[in-house]
Amino acid sequence: HAARLWRETYPGLVENGTLVVAGARDQAELRRFQRLTVGHRHVGEQEIEALEGDLGGRFQSGLFFADEAHMATPAAMSDLLSLARRDGAVFHFGVGWEGEAAEADDLIIDCRGMGAEGHLEGLRGVRGERLLVKTDDVELARPVRLLHPRHPFYVVPWGNGRFLIGATVIESDDAREITVRSALELLGLAYALHPAFGEAEIEEMSAGVRPAFADNVPRVIVEEGASVIRVNGAFRHGFLLAPVMAEVVTRLLEDDGFEHPLLVRKSG
Repeated sequence: HAARLWRETYPGLVENGTLVVAGARDQAELRRFQRLTVGHRHVGEQEIEALEGDLGGRFQSGLFFADEAHMATPAAMSDLLSLARRDGAVFHFGVGWEGEAAEADDLIIDCRGMGAEGHLEGLRGVRGERLLVKTDDVELARPVRLLHPRHPFYVVPWGNGRFLIGATVIESDDAREITVRSALELLGLAYALHPAFGEAEIEEMSAGVRPAFADNVPRVIVEEGASVIRVNGAFRHGFLLAPVMAEVVTRLLEDDGFEHPLLVRKSG
């Protein structure tokens, strides 16, 4: 459903599917991933080469998820900002908010992520690190996920030779910059996927703390009699489920009796 909403809203969505591969020593990880997921078909060495010519001869088997899609997230954010402004939204960047309504009749939709930690029970931080690299020596048409027992890894093509490489998942709310260990792991796995990444330019190294609840499922939380709707816990689902979360909020505002699996009602 979220993919359909993205398709209707954002023209930059690239619907080329996702390819999942594993090295010869990690075929058990591929079989495990196959058991735990749906919507894929098994592909052999020739089909992998047909899908991604630059990976030809490097992997003997993989999984192809034909219905998946990807986007360059900064471009998507810019496009969404323009659409919201066109529809009358006003943005104030760099302004703090302490979690309370300024006026009695204000309605606040709180989407602050970890900024709302003190207002949401059970919210925890999950640290993630990523790299952005540039090279003209690798071409990928879709995200490629390389399975590994300790460090699952993905590469997402952002166009013009730029690739997003991620992402570590660390149970920590430490917001420091990316560590040397994580950078080495990500770079080493990129090289394992294709040696040409060894000559890529590193444009960006970044780290952040993502908000998550215990089950890693996002929620729209509304308290009885309160003037604040809290949208949080997106973690790895952030861009994927954002349209669904927005739809839940919209339906809730239209119909106070609306119910949804991601909607949580709390008594005051």
